[in-house]
Amino acid sequence: MKIVVDRSLCTALGVCESLAPDHFEIDDDGELVVLRENVSPEDRDAVEAAVSGCPTAALKLED
Repeated sequence: MKIVVDRSLCTALGVCESLAPDHFEIDDDGELVVLRENVSPEDRDAVEAAVSGCPTAALKLED
């Protein structure tokens, strides 16, 4: 499973970072950085919460 970001929708509010900090970070310039693109089974719940919690629907998961 892989994280995909639609950069045209992302406003870097940080919801994903708060829900899955091992995978997402907002950098010093206010841009979203995907720290780990591939999602392990043990991280799946946190990343799914981050994807569903994204207020701009900029995140999705692909197999």
